Amino acid sequence: MEDKKNQTDNSNPAADTTPKVTGIGGIFFFSDNPKDMKEWYAKNLGLEINNWGGVSFESRNLNKPEEIESLQWSPFKKGSEYFAPSKKEFMINYRVQNIEALVNKLKENGVTIVDEIENSEYGKFVHIMDTEGNKIELWEPAD
Repeated sequence: MEDKKNQTDNSNPAADTTPKVTGIGGIFFFSDNPKDMKEWYAKNLGLEINNWGGVSFESRNLNKPEEIESLQWSPFKKGSEYFAPSKKEFMINYRVQNIEALVNKLKENGVTIVDEIENSEYGKFVHIMDTEGNKIELWEPAD
């Protein structure tokens, strides 16, 4: 049974701490030539490449309109080990809340957890595998 701190408060969606996905944090895919791919998207679709080689799309959190959220887009060099152990051509990063409780729930459900939760200046990250071998990045943004 979940403890009360993880229960949904329907009167205040911003107070919900249920361990779950809350949005998409990033879309990553393999490219034969990431530099050319980024230049093509910049020239033809107007994507502004940031300093670390991706694109950030910003939006507002509907439940907390004062918060700006971002979705990251980035091509990776084909064969990058960052997607391992997946053999797929893409990886999706999901924004989550209460990552520790979510990982515990996933373990209980028999989900493959690829690594330990990592803390960084951007928040907490962990990687899991779905039933078809897709590596998924879970990200709880830093407040």
